Amino acid sequence: MDIFYNIEKALARPFLKLIFFYKCNDRKNLPKDKSFIVCCNHLSNADPIILSALSRRKIHYMAKAELFKNKFAGAILKAHGAFPVVRGAGDGKAISKGEEILKEGKILGIFIEGTRSKTGELQKPKSGAAMIAWQTKTPIIPVCITPKNKKIKFFNKVTVSWGKPLYMEDLGLISGDIKEIRDASRIIMEKISEMRERDLQK
Repeated sequence: MDIFYNIEKALARPFLKLIFFYKCNDRKNLPKDKSFIVCCNHLSNADPIILSALSRRKIHYMAKAELFKNKFAGAILKAHGAFPVVRGAGDGKAISKGEEILKEGKILGIFIEGTRSKTGELQKPKSGAAMIAWQTKTPIIPVCITPKNKKIKFFNKVTVSWGKPLYMEDLGLISGDIKEIRDASRIIMEKISEMRERDLQK
């Protein structure tokens, strides 16, 4: 299945370049092997497509369970590495699946805000990514999708920036208590915000 996935990704890149005029910054920050968590802001349904096309490796995303109700759509999502999560319910099954993916040396993708931003502004971060990072001792790579005029639109320039890996010490995760997890989530969001502000000025 990954062979077809890689073919699709190669075909998607020029198409995305045509409709989004994307620019990719610091992709060298992506490890060529080992597991890590991609933590990104969320603006549109195109976000996972854009990130997957620009990543050297397959990203396995947590996606809202509602998207899997249609069997055909669910099959396509699963073929592309997505798996369902029930939002707002502390979905233990989804968290266990994410941890399993990381233990296999793969990449887990999480949109840290939990839902799409309707205004284009950054939202309050959720704690799931930091919690999984702590439980699996997996580094997080903050990623920011920054469209011109703050919203994803066709034929509108989009900048995708990949931050440097954040390890447990960078996130202040020592004991993994609730306060540390929340503070770590804010640190991740601050990194995303810094990239966003920089890319908006270009």
